[in-house]
This record gives sequence, structure tokens and C-alpha cells, in this order.
Amino acid sequence: MTNSPEHALSVLAVPAFNDNYLWLIHDGANAAVVDPGDADVILAALRAHGLTLSAILLTHHHTDHTGGVAQLLQHFAIPVFGPRNDAITAVTEPLGENDVAEVAALGLALSVIDVPGHTKGHIAYVRDGGDINGAPWLFSGDTLFAGGCGRLFEGTPGQMAESLGKLAALPDATLVYCAHEYTLSNLRFASAVEPGNEALRERVAHDTEKRQQGLPTVPSTIALEKATNPFLRYREPAILASLKVAGKLSSDASPVEAFAALRMWKNNF
Repeated sequence: MTNSPEHALSVLAVPAFNDNYLWLIHDGANAAVVDPGDADVILAALRAHGLTLSAILLTHHHTDHTGGVAQLLQHFAIPVFGPRNDAITAVTEPLGENDVAEVAALGLALSVIDVPGHTKGHIAYVRDGGDINGAPWLFSGDTLFAGGCGRLFEGTPGQMAESLGKLAALPDATLVYCAHEYTLSNLRFASAVEPGNEALRERVAHDTEKRQQGLPTVPSTIALEKATNPFLRYREPAILASLKVAGKLSSDASPVEAFAALRMWKNNF
């Protein structure tokens, strides 16, 4: 499928609960929703924008990402794409690494990446050349956040580090559509573990201003995450030094042990 003018797509953020973002990918007429934890806000957004839902895309099984699926299926007879290795009853199109989710009504093709860690079967979706400037799109669910990463509820530190490495390898311009507005909290932690990072200081100021204006801090970009997100930077000497000074890491620790110590520190920060 090509990104031809008749298939020019946009991404609409639909806030839900306290801090979730549900994403509507649409062409002005048809839409696909990513992680609809709340059906009511999606139905309202569809009505407000004159859209018909054509597909549901799920990254993992947690209720704040799947809770609206059953209600949406009462209104629309549509496919439900989701992870092959997470137990989600509603999924009709199970997906895993290197599969492609194709939504014909939108001319949309999304590549699938296995990113276990937050859950065992978590997947992410990537659209090459997603926006009008040609930047790819990444729907990362709860694996990669703006300034952080998801908790390890089911997977191991090694799995999460490897999953984040896959996402960090995407083009720098890739827009990161994560599922939560956790950015300022994540950046406070990042600043504690890497206080000398000038790019991080600039990001804190920029994203703080956004939130003061009531604007979302996402999408971010892969380039910004690589420059400021400690969970993509856990091999950096400054972060390793902070871990050791805080007594959370031994001098002979492996990179995975450093990642695990960083994630544990964030859990209790």
C-alpha cells in the first residue's frame, strides 16, 4: 500500500481516564482506533469528526487498552488486530513480529514488532512515512513512553531492554504515539539520574510549558527519546555513575543489570 493523496491520514488523540491517550488514525471518513480502553470517548470522537470505525488495533491485554472493545463491536462489525501472544478474546487478527496489519478502508499498512516486557505478548505498530512530511509513526502502547518505559509486569529486564532497542533502531524522525501522559513524571526521574544532560533540561522546559497550556506532550520522536530517555540511555557513563553513587549498582554489573536497577529505581522514585 502506498501513501497516496487519497490515503492521506491523520492521527487524533482521544484522552481517556486520568492520563491515557487513545489514538484514532483517520482519513476524514474512516478510522482505526489504537487501544480503545473507553468506548464512550471513542464513539463521541467518531461522531464529532464524522468518522466510521473500520478497525481496532490492540498492543496488549491490559483493560485500559482493551476495555472498550466489546462495546465498539456492538456498533461496528470490524476486525480486531492484536498480539498473538497476549490472551485477548476479541482479537480476530492475531499478529506478531514481521506481520502487517492492513486496514483496507484506510489504505493503511502497519508493520508489527514484538516488544515483550510490560506484558509477555506486547506488540507495537509502525507505519513507514506516516505523516505529511514522511515521518514514520510508532504506536508503542506501554513499552516506550515519552521520557520513560513501562513497568515490567510480566516480562524480564532483558526482554524490555531488547524491546526498547528495537524501537530505538527506528528512524530518528519516527513519531512516538505512546499511550499515557506520563512525560513530566518521567522527566523528573530522568533529570535525577542524568542531571548534566542539556537536551533533557531543554525538554523539561518545553514539555512543562506544553502541559501548562493544556497540550499533550506526545507524540515525541525517536531522536528525542534517544537524547533524553534514560531507558534508552542506560549504558551512558553518567547514568551508570548515578546508579553506583545511589548504591543501586555494583561496579562489575552488566548492561542488563544496569537496566534492571534503573527500572527498579524508577518504580520507587
